Amino acid sequence: MSKDELLALKIAFSYMPQAIEVNKYEYGENYQNILDHIEIVRGVLLENDVDPDEVAGEINPDSSPNSFY
Repeated sequence: MSKDELLALKIAFSYMPQAIEVNKYEYGENYQNILDHIEIVRGVLLENDVDPDEVAGEINPDSSPNSFY
């Protein structure tokens, strides 16, 4: 994966809902499909040595809370 492709994936992931936010009430019958998509993207980020939990802070540092570790 090129640097530009990885950056594009990081940007897209930063706008995806967090898995904990996805439920049948909010997203309807398609909620499991959304959870599957989130896991696929997380997996690709991990394969490319990117911590998915840190992506939002990297892409939007001014609007993300500070890490505690």
